[in-house]
Amino acid sequence: MKKFCILVLAFVLAMSAMSACAKTEDAAMTYAQFEAAALQSKVTVETYVQAKQGWWEDNGVGVASFYTQNEDGAYFLYNMPCSKEDYDKLVPGTKIRVNGVKSMWPEVNGEIEITEATYKIDTSKTWTASAKDVTSLLGTDALIKEMNKFVSFKGMTVEAYNDKGDAFNYKWDGSGKQGDDLYFKVSVGGKTYTFTVESYLCGKDTDVYKAVEALKVGDKIDMEGFLYWYEGANPHITSVAAAK
Repeated sequence: MKKFCILVLAFVLAMSAMSACAKTEDAAMTYAQFEAAALQSKVTVETYVQAKQGWWEDNGVGVASFYTQNEDGAYFLYNMPCSKEDYDKLVPGTKIRVNGVKSMWPEVNGEIEITEATYKIDTSKTWTASAKDVTSLLGTDALIKEMNKFVSFKGMTVEAYNDKGDAFNYKWDGSGKQGDDLYFKVSVGGKTYTFTVESYLCGKDTDVYKAVEALKVGDKIDMEGFLYWYEGANPHITSVAAAK
């Protein structure tokens, strides 16, 4: 009997240890832990949907990319498999638990994202971020710390995008047409930056797309959007208004 009790106790302790390990492995990271994690390592985060790009099928599997954020930092979920039904449920504010791989694209000075992602919707809480004014961080090394966050830019001046004096281009090189990404240049403090209206995020029928098409060189504007990163800051703008 004593030997049996010892065996039972050992089994219970072993199961408890396994359960503890599983909980540790599945524990959601803080943003600081995510930031410190090596590229191509597995990550787990709890975050809230802030915006989403269009849903489409990739080799028969429904996928979409999401801008997400929590109180500590922001995460871009690239081509995360999800059904159209779930895509419709993943509205701004929705809390999700995400497992995936920390990646960067392009491989040098690129966007930090979570790929190979799976998710679980958590209905216990909703939250949306307020735009953080990062105008003063443009052109500084500190800006990268705000990657993927919902941000704002204040008092920017529209500059000519090309040699013809146009305020924007369809595609970066002007080779596109209405419905493609919009590229435009703005300046502050004597320095000029390139911003984008990403058509998968804000298509040609959205207010922001139309607002950029209506810009004139010299206009003073305020903007909000997500701080995407492509060989440097490449903000994906979601709203444009006359500067206050």
